[in-house]
Amino acid sequence: MRALIVTAVAAETDSVATALAPYPDTPVPVPRVLPGGRALSRYDVPGLALDLLTTGVGPAAAAAGTATALALAAAEQRPYHLVLSVGIGGGFQPSAPVGSLVVADAIVAADLGADTPGDDDGPDGYLSVEELGFGRCVHLPQPELSARAAEATGALLAPVLTVSTVTGTAARAAELAVRHPLAGAEAMEGFGVAEAAAGHGLPFLEIRAVSNPVGPRDRAAWRIGEALASLAEGLRTLVPVLADWGHRHDR
Repeated sequence: MRALIVTAVAAETDSVATALAPYPDTPVPVPRVLPGGRALSRYDVPGLALDLLTTGVGPAAAAAGTATALALAAAEQRPYHLVLSVGIGGGFQPSAPVGSLVVADAIVAADLGADTPGDDDGPDGYLSVEELGFGRCVHLPQPELSARAAEATGALLAPVLTVSTVTGTAARAAELAVRHPLAGAEAMEGFGVAEAAAGHGLPFLEIRAVSNPVGPRDRAAWRIGEALASLAEGLRTLVPVLADWGHRHDR
């Protein structure tokens, strides 16, 4: 099975690469530069061919980079079978404490819509793009794989919100919690990755390591190193799950 793992920044990519260290026969990859300057590195591990793609930050960059990689792979007759959005993000408290993992059972574009004055159409002052009738704002990952990934890694299985502006106030955190009471984490790329994968008819997965609480912006409280280490450990555990899932689905 061939899988594409999409990260936003180099530190996340390095964390994923670290997760492959237990496989001594894995050669050091030579990155391939895709159109747009994005780097793609290929790893072969038992039962899997994994490509790591760094797209840049935000749903638009993630969607564009993922779609480019998927289209090139299809044109070269080396299509992918699974797409993963992987990285760090904020965790909704107390469900997702700093250092924990969240696997998405829904990927939600949480700020793709319109503000309203709070009338009958949008009593909370917000209408999603789906409620507006202009598209979709939720992607559902493959449920069996998401459940297995969460169980294997000890992650919380919950919706992950995709935002274009990271939450930095208590008021915004409370607003999101009311609108999405089951949410486990927020990040900036998952929906873009899922949109590109869905456009190619491919299953997708999102996993996030929590580096900070969702709420007032406090850089001193961020634990990025801890989150990246947790992400690497989670990916180590996830690799055999992906290989088994691919084998059982004849991919």
